[in-house]
Amino acid sequence: MVDGRWQVCLVDPVTKEKRVVAKDRQLAFAQGHGDLLPMYGCHWNPGEYRDLYLYDVKTGETTVPVRIADVEVKYGDWLKEQFARKPTSIAFPTLSPDLHRVFFKISAGSGCDNYVSKGASVRQGTVFFDLRKQEISWQRNKWGHPAWHPDSQHIIEIGNIVRDADGGPYVRIPNVPVLNGMHPSVSPDGKLWVTDGSADKVDGSEGQWALLIADFAGSRYEVLDRFKTSPGAASWRVNHPHPIFSPDGKRIYFNKSNGTHTWRNGRDLPLDRCGQKCESTRIGARRIMGPTLDS
Repeated sequence: MVDGRWQVCLVDPVTKEKRVVAKDRQLAFAQGHGDLLPMYGCHWNPGEYRDLYLYDVKTGETTVPVRIADVEVKYGDWLKEQFARKPTSIAFPTLSPDLHRVFFKISAGSGCDNYVSKGASVRQGTVFFDLRKQEISWQRNKWGHPAWHPDSQHIIEIGNIVRDADGGPYVRIPNVPVLNGMHPSVSPDGKLWVTDGSADKVDGSEGQWALLIADFAGSRYEVLDRFKTSPGAASWRVNHPHPIFSPDGKRIYFNKSNGTHTWRNGRDLPLDRCGQKCESTRIGARRIMGPTLDS
C-alpha cells in the first residue's frame, strides 16, 4: 500500500527495479509456470474495480475476461438472496494449472476502509469460468476452500471431496479422517494430496493442528506433524498452516508458529515413502491416479 492505495507491482529480482501494473487492486493466485497474474478490486471497497483482471507479464496488457455483470445476469437471484441486494464484486480468483480456467468467490464489501475488520466484507460462493470458451461453466452457493487438481478438470475441497469443475460427479475419498478447518492441496503429478486441520481426529491434543498426506484412493494416509499454531506472529488473520507442495513435488511447505513468530517450514518427502503401486478413484468417465504410501 502506497499513500493509502493498494498496488500490484512487478519487481526484477536482479536489478530490484519495481514497476506498478495496477492500482486499487490486489494480486490473487496465479501459476508459477505461467505469465498471467489474476487481480481483483479490494473486496471491502472495490470501487470501480468489481471484475476479474488478468495482467500478462510478457505483453504488459491487462484484460477483463469476466465481469461481475456476467455473474449478475446468470445468477442474479442467488446474489440478491445471499448478499441482501448489496453491490458485489469478484474476489480471490485462482487460475487452473493449464491457465484455461479460473474460479473465484463473490464479495459484498462494507464500503469501509478498515480492511482488517471481520465485517469488512461478506464473501461466499464459488463461480467457475472457462477462459477459452469465455463462459461461466458452473456456480455453487458455498466456498469450501477448493484447490485445483493438476488436470485442471477437478478440484479438491473440505470434506475430502474431489469434484468435477464443470459441476459433474464428485466422490469423497474414503478411509481418510476428515479434519475440521482443512485447506487441501494436490501434488504436481496429481498422485497425492495434503491438508491441514484440527488434530483432534488424529490423536492430537487440544489446540493442535495436523498435517496429513494421502493418496486419492484412500489406500493409505500418514500424519506428518502435529503442532499448535499459537501464539505466533501477531496478525489480524489467523496463521493457519495452509500446506502446499513444491513445484517438483518433493517438499511440502507450511506455516508453523514458534514463540512470537510464524515461520514458513519445509518438509522433505522421502522417495521410499511413496511406492509405485497405483490406486484409482473414478469420477464419471475420468480417472485420477495415486500411489499408496508404502511404509
